[in-house]
Amino acid sequence: MYGKRKKKINKWLLFIVCVSIVVLLFVSFTLSREYSFIESGLKDITTSTLKVVMMPFTTLNDNKNVDQSQSYVIQKNVNHSLEKEIEELKKQLELNKTMTEYDTLNATVLSRNKNYWFQTISIDRGKKDGVTKNQVVVTKDGLLGKINKVSNYSSEVKLITSDDVNYKVSVSITASSGDTYAILGGYDNKSKTLKVTGVDKDSDIKVDDTVVTSGMGGMFPRGIYIGTVKEIKNDKYNISKNLYIKTNQDFNNIHYVTILKEKAK
Repeated sequence: MYGKRKKKINKWLLFIVCVSIVVLLFVSFTLSREYSFIESGLKDITTSTLKVVMMPFTTLNDNKNVDQSQSYVIQKNVNHSLEKEIEELKKQLELNKTMTEYDTLNATVLSRNKNYWFQTISIDRGKKDGVTKNQVVVTKDGLLGKINKVSNYSSEVKLITSDDVNYKVSVSITASSGDTYAILGGYDNKSKTLKVTGVDKDSDIKVDDTVVTSGMGGMFPRGIYIGTVKEIKNDKYNISKNLYIKTNQDFNNIHYVTILKEKAK
């Protein structure tokens, strides 16, 4: 009788612990504040688990009933995917050579929350690697975002596609008459464009003009590539222009990133 009661108590304790972990992880993913000590520890455990799960592996199958032609097709697709990732990483490493003002740190994307797909990504670098909040994150195709949260072995990156109203990215559009400054104002997944709002209606900005970070506001350094102007529209009050920026980033398919760390003086 006592043994059954003890087992029942142990089951309830295990259930409570599991629920607590899930709640803490949910809170850490959804809130914009920094990780608490407990959340940081849980995040590191989750990161370590993800790394083990994501490690490349092969399986030898001795079952003669397995369709070997199908296995070959699967393995061919896996090899093709790996080749694409290797090429992407090579390009990422080339990017490091152009960022002479910064120490660069490459990282791999660990996970993304489907409910916040264009908001944040999780990467496998953290405090142990010298990562700190607000460091700039780029890819071979330009600006990606900034470090938002940091634990010992992983970090959360807030993407420039985020709809956070407090997350303002100041940009500069280079036209024939000079630079025009504005703010990124959202991302349209259907057209795959970033929106720039509040541009002077008398500006001579044209399609294909280059858009980079302006350096204003202190969030991002000046001159990091974002994209080019794809479309220009007047706002509904005909007071200013809205620009739609085409980037080279595929925000649905991010594998490797580079963190820009200011060089020690």
